[in-house]
Amino acid sequence: MILSNFYVVAIPQARLRYTLGVKMRKRILIIGSLNMDIVVSLKDMPNIGETVSGKSLAYIPGGKGANQACAAGKLSGDVAMLGCVGNDEFSKIQISNLKEAGVNVAKLKISEKSNTGTAIIYVNETGDNSIVVISGANRECDREYLRENDTLLEWCDYLILQMEIPYDSVIYSITKARQLNKTIILNPAPAPEELPDDVLKMLDYITPNETELRKLTNCTCNSIKDYRKASEKLLKKGVKNVLVTLGDQGVLLVNEKMEKLFPARKAESIDTTAAGDCFNAAFVVGLADNMDEEQAIRFANICASVAVTRKGAQSSLPDRKEIEDIIRNL
Repeated sequence: MILSNFYVVAIPQARLRYTLGVKMRKRILIIGSLNMDIVVSLKDMPNIGETVSGKSLAYIPGGKGANQACAAGKLSGDVAMLGCVGNDEFSKIQISNLKEAGVNVAKLKISEKSNTGTAIIYVNETGDNSIVVISGANRECDREYLRENDTLLEWCDYLILQMEIPYDSVIYSITKARQLNKTIILNPAPAPEELPDDVLKMLDYITPNETELRKLTNCTCNSIKDYRKASEKLLKKGVKNVLVTLGDQGVLLVNEKMEKLFPARKAESIDTTAAGDCFNAAFVVGLADNMDEEQAIRFANICASVAVTRKGAQSSLPDRKEIEDIIRNL
């Protein structure tokens, strides 16, 4: 009931703002990876040394950075992206898809040396997935390229980063954004071996899933209580807010003011490939639309619950109208 009461008020106001063309929303920059996902659907994941038959093969634009940019664009965010693709057919598909979603891709780098990144994704009947990423052109999303595009960091209000581009590039972007007093969101996926305390202190939000949280904190987490304790370790190192995405358990927010679990919206999961990316993008779009943290998390939970009911990465992402229709009927 609380969720319904909140959205009946907040979402129509947000919709009215952009319908009337009043530019009240804040701006989002996403720096990250762009891949072509090669998705293999199969009954069960193969064991080591086992050969199994697949059901289907699909080529779908992906990459955590591009997924988050696409999701933010489809949710009517004012979003731009920095990243690198190859000069090949996969990049044309990726760029076209992002443009269609409303993402500003004018400053994407086109490599003449490397192919567009790829990801081989295995999805079983229950919607679980295993992913192998080949970075390709994403390796060229380097400090020099980002330094050449500092104007976009100056332009944005919110910066979202992941860990599928060079580590040095992530650190450079965080440091520069902090100097410019931007709100910084790090989705630590895939989780690095470590994140120095001086980097953690610059983060406004860190958004690990349960596996990434375990690696970042060297904690054994088997319960919500464990996730809270692990999150508190990150707070002590300087992170302002920890948002742990826990799949069908929901999302745990931990900061100095509260520790609160936001239950997931029930949905029949088909493919979880881009659910986390959808959540991250929707959360920041909510903040950019002047929702508070709790409102933005509830909004993002709904968006992610839709994404898991569809196959693929960017092909699974909902648009703003679809989410508003769901909210209206809560």
